[in-house]
Amino acid sequence: MGNPLGLGFSFIFLIIFMVATINTCLGAQTTTMACFEHERLALLKFKHSVRDTHDMLSSWVGNDCCQWERVMCDGVTGHVERLHLRASLLDDDDCLVSKEVSTSLGELRHLNHLDLSGNDIQGSQIPEFIGSLKQLNYLNLSHAYLSGIIPHRLGNLSNLKNLDLSSNTQLMSLDMAWISGLSSLVYNDLSFVLLSGAKNLHMVFYMVPSLKELSLSNCGLSNVDLGSLHNSSITLSNIKHLDLSKNSLKGQLPHFFQNMTSLQSLDLSFFDFPVTWNFANFLRMIPSLLELHLSLCNLDESNLSNTHHNFTTLSNIEHLDLSQNFLSLRFPSIIANMTSLRVLNLSGSTFNSWIPIMPNLLELDLSSNHFVKFEDVGIWRQCQLKQLSVASNDFLMELTDSPTNVSECSQYDLEWLNLADSVNGTIPESLVKMTNLRGLHLSGKLTGPLPRSLGSLSFLQVLDMPRNKLKGSIPESMGMLRLLQALDLSFNELTGPIPTFLGKLTKLDLSFNYLNGSIPEPSVALRYLHLENNQLTGPIPASLGKLTKLSSLDVSNNSLDGVVFEAHFANLSMLKYLNAASNSKLTFNVSRTWLPPFQLITIDLSSCKIMNGFPQWLRNQKKLLSLVLPNANISGPLPAWLRKIPIIRIINLSHNNLSGPLTNLPSGATYNVNPSMGTYNSYNLPRLFLQNNLFNESIPMSLCNMTDLEYLNLSRNRLTGNIPSCLKNLQNLRVMILSSNGLNGVIPSSIGHVSSLVLLKMNDNNFSGELPQEFGNLSSLSILDLGDNAFCGKIPEWIGDKVQWLQVFRLHKNNFTGGIPQSLCKITNLQILDFAHNNLTGTIPHCLGELYGMAKSYGGLAIDYFSPTELVSFEAGVIQVMKGAAREYDKTLQFVINMDLSSNKLFGEIPIELTALWALVGLNLSNNHLTGNIPYIIGNMKSLNSLDLSTNELSGPIPPSIGELTFLSYLNLSNNNLVGRIPTGNQLQTLIDPSIYAGNKDLCGAPLPTNCSYHEDPTATPNTEYEAAEPNKVWFYVNITCGFATGFWGVIVVLVLKKQWRHNLFMYAEETVDKIYIVVMVRFKKMKRGREAI
Repeated sequence: MGNPLGLGFSFIFLIIFMVATINTCLGAQTTTMACFEHERLALLKFKHSVRDTHDMLSSWVGNDCCQWERVMCDGVTGHVERLHLRASLLDDDDCLVSKEVSTSLGELRHLNHLDLSGNDIQGSQIPEFIGSLKQLNYLNLSHAYLSGIIPHRLGNLSNLKNLDLSSNTQLMSLDMAWISGLSSLVYNDLSFVLLSGAKNLHMVFYMVPSLKELSLSNCGLSNVDLGSLHNSSITLSNIKHLDLSKNSLKGQLPHFFQNMTSLQSLDLSFFDFPVTWNFANFLRMIPSLLELHLSLCNLDESNLSNTHHNFTTLSNIEHLDLSQNFLSLRFPSIIANMTSLRVLNLSGSTFNSWIPIMPNLLELDLSSNHFVKFEDVGIWRQCQLKQLSVASNDFLMELTDSPTNVSECSQYDLEWLNLADSVNGTIPESLVKMTNLRGLHLSGKLTGPLPRSLGSLSFLQVLDMPRNKLKGSIPESMGMLRLLQALDLSFNELTGPIPTFLGKLTKLDLSFNYLNGSIPEPSVALRYLHLENNQLTGPIPASLGKLTKLSSLDVSNNSLDGVVFEAHFANLSMLKYLNAASNSKLTFNVSRTWLPPFQLITIDLSSCKIMNGFPQWLRNQKKLLSLVLPNANISGPLPAWLRKIPIIRIINLSHNNLSGPLTNLPSGATYNVNPSMGTYNSYNLPRLFLQNNLFNESIPMSLCNMTDLEYLNLSRNRLTGNIPSCLKNLQNLRVMILSSNGLNGVIPSSIGHVSSLVLLKMNDNNFSGELPQEFGNLSSLSILDLGDNAFCGKIPEWIGDKVQWLQVFRLHKNNFTGGIPQSLCKITNLQILDFAHNNLTGTIPHCLGELYGMAKSYGGLAIDYFSPTELVSFEAGVIQVMKGAAREYDKTLQFVINMDLSSNKLFGEIPIELTALWALVGLNLSNNHLTGNIPYIIGNMKSLNSLDLSTNELSGPIPPSIGELTFLSYLNLSNNNLVGRIPTGNQLQTLIDPSIYAGNKDLCGAPLPTNCSYHEDPTATPNTEYEAAEPNKVWFYVNITCGFATGFWGVIVVLVLKKQWRHNLFMYAEETVDKIYIVVMVRFKKMKRGREAI
C-alpha cells in the first residue's frame, strides 16, 4: 500500500487546485478587460470619417470599445484584434460611405482580422498603412469600390492567411512581386481585379506553396499563355480550388496543371480551347478533380469523344458544367459514364435527344436547348432528381402524364422544377405527382385557370408563374399551401378578389392583373408586397403597420381610396420602397412633426393627395434616392431642408402648386453617383422634374452645381431672367426643357458646350438674338425646339453640317430672315421641320425631297436615345399645326412626320422633288407667295393626312392624282388662282367642305356651287386642261426617240465600216437560228411520238 501521508498531501493539493481553477473561471466571467484608450480613440476617429446611414456603428459609445458591436478584443491583453464591418451585399445602401479608409485604423497594431467588404470607399486606393498591420491573418476588402494600384506593402503581411480583394473593378496591379511575401496565404481571391499586363504574374501561382484556394476570375488575363507559366520545381501541389474563368487564356493546359494532384475544384469558363485540345490528357493530370466548370469554352462533340478517356478520373467528378457550348444534338455518352455525377449543367446547347437515366444525379439543368418532347428530358424517369430545369425549350406539346411505354417512378424526389417559357396550354394536373416539390416555376406560355390541385403540393415554398395568360380567380385550395413563402402571379389575366389567406408568405406579387375588391389582411411575415396595376378599391388596411419585415410595398395604379395615417407605417422599420402612385382618391394625412420608423430609398405618391403641405417627415430620410410626388396637391415654397437630403438622385415635383424661387434645390453633391456602382438604366439616372408649377424669379446659379444631372425640366413655370451661362457645367445633361416660361435675353454661347444634349426645348419664352454658333457643337441633338420666341437673323448654314442627327427642328414663330439653307438637306433623318411664321424668303430648296426621314416607307420618329414612354414621362411633346389646328404631340410623337413652312415670304414653284417624301403625314406651305402648278404627281405622297397650300398664287388645274391620297383627311387649297374642274373620286368624295376651294374664282364643280357646264370654256377638254403639263411629256418622248436613234444608227454605222464585225454578227445570228430550229424540231418529234403511242 502507498504512504497514507503522501496520499493526504496529494488530496489536499487536488482540492487547492480545483478551488483555484473555479475561482479563475468565475473571475473570468466577472472581470472584463477594458480596451486601451488610444485604440478607442482610433475607432472613434474611424467612425467620424464615415457616413453611417444604417447606424452600423451606433453602439460605438462609452469608454469600453471591447463592448462595442463588430469589435472584438483579446480576452487576455484587451487589445482590439478583430474588426468585422462587413456590409450587406443584398442592399447597396446598408453600408458605410467614405472617401478613404481612415488612417486611424493603423493604430490597431494587434489587429488580426479586418473586414470592410461591401462598403463604399468611393473609388479610393487601398491605404498603405494596412501593410503595417503585421498581425493580420484575415483581410477582406471585397466589393468596396476601391480603385488604383494595389500597394506593394501588402507583401509585408507574412501572417496573412485569407486575402479577398475581389469585385473592385477599378483596382489593378502592375507588378505581382508583392504576393511572394505572403508566405502563410491559404485563400486568395483577386476576381475582377485588373491584372492585365502585370509583371511577375507567375508568382501568383508558384510563390505561395501554402495556397489552397485561388480565384482570378475576370482579371483581364487576355492572351496569357498558361504553358509559359509552368514551373515544375515550384508547383501548387496543395491547391484545391482554382478559378481562372472569364479570362482569355491560352496555352497547353496539361503542362500548366501538371502535379496539381490535390486539385478538387476547377473553373475554366470562357477559356477558348483549341480544336486539337485533348480532354483525356487534361483530366489525367488532375486525378482528384471533383468539380469542373467549362462553360462557354467553344467545346464540341469531338472534345468529348470516348477515345482514350481516363474513366477513373471521370468516375470521380461530382459536379460538371458544360453549359453554352457547341455540343451536338445527341447526349454525350461519356457523361453517362460519370457514375459519381451529382450536378450536371448542359444549358445553352443544342440537345434535343433522349437523356439517359443517371441514378446518382441530383441536379440537372437542360434549359435553353432544343427539346421538343418531355419524355426526352426524362421528367418522368429521373426519379432521384432533386432539381430539374428545362426552361426556355421548344416543347411542342403540353406536359401530360408519362407515355405508356415509359417506366414511371413510384415516387418522385424532385424538389425544384423550372419549366419557365417551355410549357404550353393549361397547367398540367400531372404535377400533383411531384409531392415533394418545394419550388415550381411556370412562367411564359400558360393559359386557362389555376387548378385546384395545386393545393395538394403541401411542401411547396415558391410558386412562380408570371407573364402567362392565366384567367379566372385564385382558388381557395391554395390556402392549403401552409409552407408557401413566395407567390408570383404577376402579368396574367386573373380576376376576382385577393383571397384572405396569405399563410406565411414573405413575398406576394399579384401585379398587372384584373383583381378587384379590397386589400385583405396581410401576412405578418411579408417582406415584398406588390399589387400594382389591378382594379383594387377601398382603403389600405391599417394592419399594414404591423408588417415589421416589409421592405417593398407597391399598390400603384389601382382605385384605392381613404386616408393613410401614421398608424399605417407604425412598425414598418424595414420599409425601403413605397409606391402608391395613380390612386387619385387616396389621401396621405400625417402630421408635420411625424418621425417615420423607416429610411426610404424610393417614394412615389404620384397623383395622390398629400395634406399639410410639403411632407416634412422627408427631412429625416437619409437614404432617399428617388422622390416622386407629381400631381400631389402640394403648394407653397420648397423647404430649406431639401438642400440637405444627402444622396437623392431623382426629384419629380411636377404638376403641383409649388411657388417661390428655386433657391432650395438640393446641392450639387446630392447627384454624385459612384461610377463603380455599375451601369444603370435610364429610369434611375439623375433627373430634376419641376414642370407645371408656379416657380418664379430666375434660374438659380446653384443649379450649375448638379454636375451629374442628366434630365432637367423646368417648363410651364413663371421663371424670368437670363439662362445662367454656368449651365455649361452640366456636362452629363441629355435633356433640357425650359419651355413656356418668361425667360429672356440671348441664349448664352456656353450652352453649346453641353455636348451631351440630345433634347433641347426652349420654346414659348422671350429669347432674342441670333442662334449661337457654339450650337454647332451639339452634334448629338435629336430634338431642337426654339419656337415661339423672338430669335432673329438667318438660319445658319452650319446647322446641316454639324448637327446632322436632328429629327425634330422647330423654329416656329420667330423673326428669322433670309433663305432656307441648302445644308438642311444633309440632315437626312429629319422628320419634323417647322419654320412657320417667320420672315423667310427665297425658293424652297429642291433637295428637301432627299430627306430620308420623311421618305422612308415605315416612317415614325425613332429617337435612338429615348423610348416613346420616356418621351411622355419627360413631357417632351412638340406642338405642330396639322389639320388646321395646333396640337401638342407626345404619346404619338413618333408617328408625326411633318413639314411646315407656312406664313413666310417664300416664292417660286413647289419643287416636284417634294413628292418623293412618301412618308410625310403633314405638308403646310400656306401663306406664302408660291406660284406655278400643284405638282401633277402629288398623288405619290401616299401618307399625306393633312395638306395646306392655301393663300398662295398657285395656278393651273388641281391634279387628279390628289384623289389618290387615301389617308387625306384635311385639305385646304383656298385663296389661289386655280382653274378648271375640281377632281372627283376616291378620297376627295369625303372632302365636301366648299371652304377647301374658296377664293379660286375659276374653279368649278362639287362641292362648289359653280356649275362647270356654265363656267368652263366649251372647247376645253381633259387634255387641254393639262396643257401646262404637256411640255414635260413632250420632252420625255423627244428624249426617248433621240436615245433610240443614237443607239440604233451607232450600231449600223459600225457594222458598215467593220467587215469583220459584220461577218461575226451574221455567223452568230445564223448559228442561233440553227439551234432554235433543232430544239423546236426535237420537241415536235417527241410530242408526235407521244400522241402515236396513245
